[in-house]
Amino acid sequence: MSIAENIQSLRNKITKDVTVIAVSKTRTIEEMQVAYDCGFRDFAESKVQELTLKQENFHKDVRWHFIGHLQRNKVKYIAGKVFLIHSLDSIRLLKEIEKQYEKLNLTANVLIEINIGREESKSGILVEELDELIKEVGNCNYVKVMGIMTVLPKGDEKSNREYFRQVKEIFDKLDAQKPKNVVMQYLSMGMTGDFIEAIEEGSNMIRIGEGIFGKRNYNKQ
Repeated sequence: MSIAENIQSLRNKITKDVTVIAVSKTRTIEEMQVAYDCGFRDFAESKVQELTLKQENFHKDVRWHFIGHLQRNKVKYIAGKVFLIHSLDSIRLLKEIEKQYEKLNLTANVLIEINIGREESKSGILVEELDELIKEVGNCNYVKVMGIMTVLPKGDEKSNREYFRQVKEIFDKLDAQKPKNVVMQYLSMGMTGDFIEAIEEGSNMIRIGEGIFGKRNYNKQ
């Protein structure tokens, strides 16, 4: 199927209250243009250099999302350029984001990435480390937490749903507690292979790459 057909198929499966982010990492500007022409304005990258390059060469009304592991020494390159950073995963990164956004007198909107499957190969904060991070967020003047993001371990529908439920419980708990500088607006969970379960378990923001652009051709890279 074409990109436009993929998008129509995707839209038939979701409700309007779910924000769909087109994961455009490794995709060409031409491919992104098709998604843009179909109405997409939310695009996500996982590498700082690729995001800044595409931002300079693509439409100015796009909302850019950074979804990859963010190294502290790279924060300055995306400060003020992204709508949402999905991958806050440590106090040290939080302090660097605060520092870089203070220089610009801007507020960084971020999601806390939770490593719900406790995988060593994945970034994200462990659940038991969350309270300490939330406490530090309360001391910030230039960072606002807007929700939670997670990437699941590989599994079946049953295990996916269980993880999604656990993250939704954390989301609801924080929503009820209303800590300083924390608003539970976005629950970013679900990708091409599991977005339907994610939405059914409470996600309101999904990150779709192959489901929009098709399988990657790694030979082109």
